[in-house]
Amino acid sequence: MTRRPAGICPPILHKAIPALSCALALAGCGKSEAPAANQSGPVKVEGSPIQTAGKNAAPGTPMAQRTAVIGLLNKRNGLTRDLTMKPGEALRVGDAIVRLQACETTAPWENVQDTGAFVQLDVRSSADGKWRRAFSGWIFRERPDRNVVQHPVYDVWVRSCAMEWPETGPDTVKIGGKGDAAAPASGANASSAAAPEPDSTAPAPSATPPTAPPSN
Repeated sequence: MTRRPAGICPPILHKAIPALSCALALAGCGKSEAPAANQSGPVKVEGSPIQTAGKNAAPGTPMAQRTAVIGLLNKRNGLTRDLTMKPGEALRVGDAIVRLQACETTAPWENVQDTGAFVQLDVRSSADGKWRRAFSGWIFRERPDRNVVQHPVYDVWVRSCAMEWPETGPDTVKIGGKGDAAAPASGANASSAAAPEPDSTAPAPSATPPTAPPSN
């Protein structure tokens, strides 16, 4: 039997230790962490409850029924993916998890049109295998410089948010409502309800002048 110096592992353990360390790191993450990586496509992971404004919520499509398309870029390989998500959902692509909390478009009666989404980007570190929050906040399609995702490997942006607004806004004035003056009647009712026009022709003078009474 060959003796090895103390502290030196057999060659087979050198291959097993990295895999074991990775497995232990994932096992210690708990239920809220992501499953095994899937490079072929996005994997749905556990999301978070949607934060609503209650009675003060803006009119339009309810938040849970909206659908956003979020772009994800891997700067190392140059690959981009479009992630179709609803608020409260989370998708994992490789070592990145994109969570969508909300999305919204400006109302059609607003002067400046824009599309925004509140996203969170979690990235797994290659050093220790732990997940860390790389970004959390609103991003805007027309003004991406308002909130920039600063990460050396991943970038996210909002492409669209599918929702609808009511046709009228809070300051919209309706024409033809109950408060407006009634429209003039038409047809026979209009002719009967119309006031008679005054006769502008003067009566013709009599041809025979009046006879003066006889004088005494």
